[in-house]
Amino acid sequence: MLAHSTERYADKAALSVKRDGRWIDLSYGALAGIVGEFGLGLVDLGLGRGDHVAILGDTRPEWTYAQMAVTTAGAVIVPIYPSSSPDECRWILENSEAKMLICENAAQVEKIEPFRRDLPLLERVITIEPVDHHSDTLAWEAIRRSDDATQLWSSTASVRPEDTFAIVYTSGTTGAPKGCVLSHRNIRATLDALEDHEPIRPGESTYLFLPLAHVFSLILQLLCLDVGGRLGYWSGDPTRIIEEIQEVRPAYFPAVPRIFEKIYGMFVPQLRADLGDARFDDMVSVGCEVRAAQYAGRNVADEIRKKWEDFDAQVFARARKVFGGEIREAATGAAPIDREILEFFYAAGVPVLEGYGMTETATAITLSTPSHCKFGTVGRPLPHLQVRLADDNEILVKGPNVFEGYYKDDEATAAAIVGGWLHTGDLGAFDDEGYLTITGRKKDLIITATGKNIAPTKLEDDVKRCPYISQAVMHGDRCPFPVMLVALDAAEIQTWAREHDKTADLAALSADPDVIALVEQAIDEANAKYARATQVRKFFILDRELTQEKGELTPTMKVKRHVINERFAPQFEQLYR
Repeated sequence: MLAHSTERYADKAALSVKRDGRWIDLSYGALAGIVGEFGLGLVDLGLGRGDHVAILGDTRPEWTYAQMAVTTAGAVIVPIYPSSSPDECRWILENSEAKMLICENAAQVEKIEPFRRDLPLLERVITIEPVDHHSDTLAWEAIRRSDDATQLWSSTASVRPEDTFAIVYTSGTTGAPKGCVLSHRNIRATLDALEDHEPIRPGESTYLFLPLAHVFSLILQLLCLDVGGRLGYWSGDPTRIIEEIQEVRPAYFPAVPRIFEKIYGMFVPQLRADLGDARFDDMVSVGCEVRAAQYAGRNVADEIRKKWEDFDAQVFARARKVFGGEIREAATGAAPIDREILEFFYAAGVPVLEGYGMTETATAITLSTPSHCKFGTVGRPLPHLQVRLADDNEILVKGPNVFEGYYKDDEATAAAIVGGWLHTGDLGAFDDEGYLTITGRKKDLIITATGKNIAPTKLEDDVKRCPYISQAVMHGDRCPFPVMLVALDAAEIQTWAREHDKTADLAALSADPDVIALVEQAIDEANAKYARATQVRKFFILDRELTQEKGELTPTMKVKRHVINERFAPQFEQLYR
């Protein structure tokens, strides 16, 4: 892929990174040179075709260099989340049989030191940043070779579609993470399908802060560089993301819902107060109508257009400027986002589009586009895929991007792929236009003592729409009725506390009557959308946030439901007394 892109875009900017306050571009030609030098160094160290190389680090240019060097040498990458615990790192390194490990810095090296000698297959540890006190690690710069890379690039040409590109581990919500074997065919199928929709175009910028260990971010990196785009990397400081978006001026911006919620909250509440609810709602309605017509190539009435032009000049242009002014499309997923936020940004010309996929499908199953999106759904299936619902509404998928299986786990593979269909474990529903809505997770189903089947995810998501709530976990299997654990969002509730002259102590706030009232209101509003048997009757507020460090969340911040049910069993039981 890189060789092809270099031929077409040699002098164009491939990567951009901020150094000493300035954004510095790296051309495709220069990128290929670095990848070649590092690839030769890895081969000199003994890397062979099909060997496994783990990458443990945050999103940065060196992550891309490492991935492309490994791939160019015909080897296999094994991404590890930078937030992974030592135990999680050990499991992945052992299970994947990694021959080499590329670590970002000393903090990541420290994670593996206690058990490194227990990994006989791990021959080399290479560090991107200097690590002085670990004599058995190799420095990134020290292994680069400037020899003729012709033989290295020929290794890439000999890679077959069925060869493994990556082993990407699942988040492990119900047990140990499983290694999804993704072939070059899987990756290429996803890239081809996405390129047909042109979310990223030649010469356009994409700002990337999501972890490259996640298959979604990895695919977007490959997509950007495959089509001749410019990839702008974050500095690593989460407080500067919005500032950096404005500097990179991306045309495409993938992010988690929290970023869009933050930008929305920067000026929309005050704007609504200034305009009044009726005028604000009219503005968004007009904006959505005009944008939908524009994306579909239709004309709108002159009266509507004139109103829209006024709104656009006064309000919507300001919203686009927050994203740098050149934004054409944004993407979000992994967590719910309020419909009113989606509608506002769509009206402003910043369509924030939801999709659906999983590691086992090399990211994509369904996709929304500016001209084909329906708020509240995750879009429609990609054309190259077959997607249907089983009798119990489980989503089943068949197509060229469905993974090859779980590494060294034939039993799990056989359970996941039955008759050629991947059983996703997710529950869904199609509307009459083919748009898919995710309704829950099959393994999360709660069966109450009265025999009522409840998919908790939707109600939990509705509760989490309250900005003061970070997590909501329903409990009630074989119990009389559903109850809920609620964890507060520390930053949001502490801001609220300051505004109301209250303590910032999270434990104290969890017992504060006013905070309890806020949570109760959020649950009541969510309950109102559901049948009585599904509604949460009682709840308790945790005196801290759920964390990955305590084993309650995965690296992708998904709740480990079985851990929550076991750890907080006494609190849940108390709610039934």
